[in-house]
Amino acid sequence: MTIRVAISHHTRYTYDRSVKLYPHTIRLRPAPHSRTPIPSYSIKVEPAEHFVNWQQDPFGNYLARYVFPEKTRSFSISVELIADLVAINPFDFFLEEHAEHYPFAYGEQLSRDLTPYLEIRENGPLLREWLSRVDRSDGQHIVNFLVDLNQRLQRDIGYLVRMEPGVQTCEETLSRKSGSCRDSAWLLVQICRHLGLAARFVSGYLVQLVEDVKPLDGPAGPDADFTDLHAWAEVYLPGAGWIGFDPTSGLLAGEGHIPLACTPDPAGAAPVTGGTDMAEVTFEFENRVERIREDPRVTRPYGDAQWSSIVALGERIEADLDREDVRLTMGGEPTFVSIDDMDGAEWNYTAMSEKKLDLATRLLLELKTRFAPRGVVHFGQGKWYPGEPLPRWALSLFWRTDGEAIVGADEWIDTNERARGLDTEDARRFITTLADTLELADTYVVPGYEDTLYHL
Repeated sequence: MTIRVAISHHTRYTYDRSVKLYPHTIRLRPAPHSRTPIPSYSIKVEPAEHFVNWQQDPFGNYLARYVFPEKTRSFSISVELIADLVAINPFDFFLEEHAEHYPFAYGEQLSRDLTPYLEIRENGPLLREWLSRVDRSDGQHIVNFLVDLNQRLQRDIGYLVRMEPGVQTCEETLSRKSGSCRDSAWLLVQICRHLGLAARFVSGYLVQLVEDVKPLDGPAGPDADFTDLHAWAEVYLPGAGWIGFDPTSGLLAGEGHIPLACTPDPAGAAPVTGGTDMAEVTFEFENRVERIREDPRVTRPYGDAQWSSIVALGERIEADLDREDVRLTMGGEPTFVSIDDMDGAEWNYTAMSEKKLDLATRLLLELKTRFAPRGVVHFGQGKWYPGEPLPRWALSLFWRTDGEAIVGADEWIDTNERARGLDTEDARRFITTLADTLELADTYVVPGYEDTLYHL
């Protein structure tokens, strides 16, 4: 179930006089590790007279470096992207066994790789007091530990829209008990590092869509589809990698979190950095999201008009099939389990055994007696699955719908009990006789070959 949306981001600076734009770095392209598929992306920067160089920063984030040769009175950035919001289970990951419970230690090599994300940058008294109330007892599952940490921070820090540049210190955020998303994200990063967990700061887009059905309890969500720049934190868990935690909502990052830049500290994740000559400036900013395609889903299935189109199409296809005399059937493979030994290995994972072959043979012969007394039983080669040394067997029963026998005498039909007494000479005589009866040359008879050493 996918909702495809178009996200538009427009930023414009207007100056009171012509100014020189010094090189600008723009980090507004979804990061390589974004879990939300981004099938289309474009960015337009004005003035149009510029040079651009796409690159990746030391942390793997995409960035574009723009150089402007001429002075200008305005500077604008327009980003358009398509995102497929496919439901993501944020808990869909595995952990290394040693990292399943808090506390755990990163390996020596991994610790070196994560050095920038383990650096403690703040250690004020309010931060230490907050950390003193964290339950650090051994044996807590690491996911539950982090979920509780994230939710506690969401309860302690109120969210506000803060237009001032930069990020508050942890002490400022804790003393004010409020902050923007970037303030809460940075606080969570520092908290995790104090607890021995590698963490990084993330800036990106947040997309929130109106729910199809209002929840019976809990927050109702936005009244209209919404998108904006946002910030959250990611924690590195061995086996799972970087897992996103959003302290603004108290939730894990989901399909609506589209990362743009992930860095050890907020300064490196700024969406736009650069400089100009001194001037008065007017700043305009806008983010929009628009649904451009929606797959039917449990909470919003097909409407009456869609059902009418589907039924009309089906009737046209049915008429085409009737006209061409095309007849469709659907088959299946019923699975049988021994009622006497349901937990036996052959019914659960080994697939093959002499007992299973014996029961299958008895079932086949019983079916022959009831439904096709003049039919033919055939013991042949079944499917050969990758990783198995030999093909499985296939037991088949063939009969004529008019009740006539396929062969002239029942003695031609061997049961499995008799087949076990035959050898390779019997097989040679049978296939040779068959070739002669069909008036085929002996060259059509090719002996089978089995690699004895392989099977030994």
